[in-house]
Amino acid sequence: MKYDFTSVLERHGKDAMAVDSLGNEDWAPKAPEDGFDAIPMWVADMNFPTVPTVQQEIMERAGHPAFGYFTPSEEYYQSIIQWQTARNKVEGLSKECIGYENGVLGCVVSALAAFTSPGDKVLLHSPTYTGFTNSIGNIGLGIVHSPLKQDENHVWRMDYGDMDRKLKEHNIHAAVFCSPHNPCGRVWERWELEKAMEVYRANRCVVISDEIWSDILLNGHKHIPTQSVSEDARNRTVAVYAPSKTFNLAGLVGSYHIIYDKYLRDRVRANGSKSHYNNMNVLSMHALIGAYQPEGHRWVDELCQVLSGNINFACSFIEEHFEGVQVSKPEGTYMLFLDCSQWCRDHGKTVGDVLEAGWKVGVAWQDGRMFHGPCAIRMNLALPLARVQEAFRRLEKYVF
Repeated sequence: MKYDFTSVLERHGKDAMAVDSLGNEDWAPKAPEDGFDAIPMWVADMNFPTVPTVQQEIMERAGHPAFGYFTPSEEYYQSIIQWQTARNKVEGLSKECIGYENGVLGCVVSALAAFTSPGDKVLLHSPTYTGFTNSIGNIGLGIVHSPLKQDENHVWRMDYGDMDRKLKEHNIHAAVFCSPHNPCGRVWERWELEKAMEVYRANRCVVISDEIWSDILLNGHKHIPTQSVSEDARNRTVAVYAPSKTFNLAGLVGSYHIIYDKYLRDRVRANGSKSHYNNMNVLSMHALIGAYQPEGHRWVDELCQVLSGNINFACSFIEEHFEGVQVSKPEGTYMLFLDCSQWCRDHGKTVGDVLEAGWKVGVAWQDGRMFHGPCAIRMNLALPLARVQEAFRRLEKYVF
């Protein structure tokens, strides 16, 4: 491989929540006991250095000593169009359809606020990303969950009948969709997206589709943009993307929406602009330009190979060594969502007991209950394989 995905990246004291918050914040995993170092497996960022062209682009821009007001460059828009065309086979994307967002969740809030009123309800699938739960609740909207179901092969599937029933029962006209799905890791097939969008069409639902994980694809799976499955989906959907998840740039802040329909676009942009805080940082613009270069394509391809190897190792290890722990092998993202229900029943433990036992030996994993997994643990595998292997050795010896 051209890029280094094996060296352990030292992140202490480098503005990294994943390591510096351990044991210091109530919402973070506890610090390990003496004799164990921490293996960060909770916050959904990566423990790999980003593609070098990001730093190069930022440093080149930082070399000029003026940082005044600016507007996004033509290169910024063309970088997004070229990336979406190459990675997602998007056709007909123009500059007018692209808009900056400080974050995916900010766009979710802007879009929902444009098409709902306080007290309205929004449809989500569960398990659910906790960021959706907090953001939607904070603007006074209710959440109705349509649970994903696992089939006989433990593949997470949408329940279209349940979706339709709940949309009608609660008079819902806005839905938040996640593709690839976080935390389950599903990369939806075209027929699944078509059926979901038909349900939303029949119920006159605006769809906000979080596609921030669209570049993180495992074992050959392919992302299909929600907007691409039909003309109606193209005009019904607010899609949100970012280089931040792909290239580990969350600290720089910078996402973008793609909205083809002018009415949807005008409403979302009007709502997002009213606070005057949804403005781009000049260095985040250059970070995206640096990421979305030809070198970025190669880097992401290598990253997905590494993550596929980590996921394959972890799922095989769980099946062979952790009887009573079940995991649906993710097709995208770098997160595992472990179901510890049977193991806890067999051993008279709670998921809280399991979490604490892992934290004590430095496996800094995350409570899955906040994601609506009743006995679940969420695990980040975006680390060098040697660290993933060490984490699972500790779990086998001290936890399971």
